[in-house]
Amino acid sequence: MHVLIVKTSSLGDIVHTLPAVTEAACALPQLRFDWVAEEAFAEIPAWHPAVQRVIPVALRRWRRQPLAARRSGEWGHFREQLAAQRYDLVIDGQGLLKSAFIARKVAAPVAGYDWASAREPLASLFYQRKYTVARDQHAVLRLRRLFAEALSYRLCEEAVDCGLTRSAFARPAPVGDSPYVVFLHGTTREDKHYPEAYWRELVEQAADCYRVLLPWGNKIERERALRLARGVENAAVLPKMNLAEIAGTIAGAEGAVAVDTGLGHLSAALGTPAVSLYGPTSPRLVGAYGANQRYLCAEDFPPGDADVKPAIFSGLTPARVWDELQAAIQEAR
Repeated sequence: MHVLIVKTSSLGDIVHTLPAVTEAACALPQLRFDWVAEEAFAEIPAWHPAVQRVIPVALRRWRRQPLAARRSGEWGHFREQLAAQRYDLVIDGQGLLKSAFIARKVAAPVAGYDWASAREPLASLFYQRKYTVARDQHAVLRLRRLFAEALSYRLCEEAVDCGLTRSAFARPAPVGDSPYVVFLHGTTREDKHYPEAYWRELVEQAADCYRVLLPWGNKIERERALRLARGVENAAVLPKMNLAEIAGTIAGAEGAVAVDTGLGHLSAALGTPAVSLYGPTSPRLVGAYGANQRYLCAEDFPPGDADVKPAIFSGLTPARVWDELQAAIQEAR
């Protein structure tokens, strides 16, 4: 049976789909998967051994430049890639109108969430097979239930991993060989950022025990990383890396600290001991999923005295984060 998965973005959403693929492949060994993913994240599905082919799509870019996309022939090429393989089933794991639009371009039945379960209920009108999956549960479990319903197998009672092996990812040369921790400080929403003054304290504290590596994905993140590392002998700002190189860096780390960000989900998928920091968001439905993970939620701590922004993190001090990271690293050994 050949199945096409439509789960285009974001990084965390794609990572959350991997356990469902692991479980489906275990339940149905003859199953083969292809996957439609946004071009920025297309590396990730290919890391899973059950995924044969990834079809990149550029909906985000095409929406910004529709005429250019049409003239370039990219949309036509994408349609050709969808038509190049006969599929027995398409699973829309996203439940959005944009993903349903893609799924219906394939000459195969489409399975997805029903009206009450989809993130955008109108998307369910485009599916031939619709399944009720309660929304008040973690995204990983929702996707596992959807795949199990669509492919007719029983959910496994044990924990299911993401199908990624840390040892499969090469450590990039700039990382070096001495023990290190990775601080994943970048996120898209301003109110999810851990205060920079707290990051700086955490860097200084961690640098007494490990090298501290700071990746970045854009100019703003690079400038922040440079400020955090400035004057700290054992801290380093990494060069620009692709996702595979970042994964190799995270996989080789003793531990990681992350805000609510896609790379935090990647760290969890790799099983790297990590502490994820949540301010205005909650890990209950979309938290980092994987082995050796710990959550610290700002709402669980009384407000601190420090004048930091976002103020919600004031009680989540660097000392608390460092103690939690040390415990996570020790427990994983």
